[in-house]
Amino acid sequence: MVDIMYINEIPFIMTTSRTIHFGTAELIKNETKSTIIKSLQQIINTYHGHGFEIKHILGDRQFECIRSHMEPQGINLNITSRDEHVPKIERFIRTVKERARAIVNTLPFEILPQRLIIEVMYNVMFWLNCFLHKDGIHTTLSLRTIVTGSNINYDKHCRLKFGTYVQVHE
Repeated sequence: MVDIMYINEIPFIMTTSRTIHFGTAELIKNETKSTIIKSLQQIINTYHGHGFEIKHILGDRQFECIRSHMEPQGINLNITSRDEHVPKIERFIRTVKERARAIVNTLPFEILPQRLIIEVMYNVMFWLNCFLHKDGIHTTLSLRTIVTGSNINYDKHCRLKFGTYVQVHE
């Protein structure tokens, strides 16, 4: 499932898989056909890199323009009717936005630079994929481990929370 989400006018292509429930957020500079294709191709390559095959993509009418690019790859593009949306991706986007708001409310800033907002989104996606999904395909492996093959490490990922002030010496 795929959709475009905006946070403070910053567009992201959001995807989630129906069975695995792995989610992605890709920053895009605009909504042109070439940008959408390039972003989706990166996501498809991530799945293919670990042995998963994408057969169907569900999306809104704004993704109709990429049909000619997806069909040669054997991907069936299923587009919703006019004024309809894909409920599961819409719900996923709401969850991501709620998590992002929770992080932003812990930060001591009144105005957030665009780069910080982007990093908040990547942090939300990282942590959403680090845990099991109740309807997932595996009972012990995280979504991130299943799709990317990488595990989280306490010393690397859990020492500091997002937005913590640190002093770094080179």
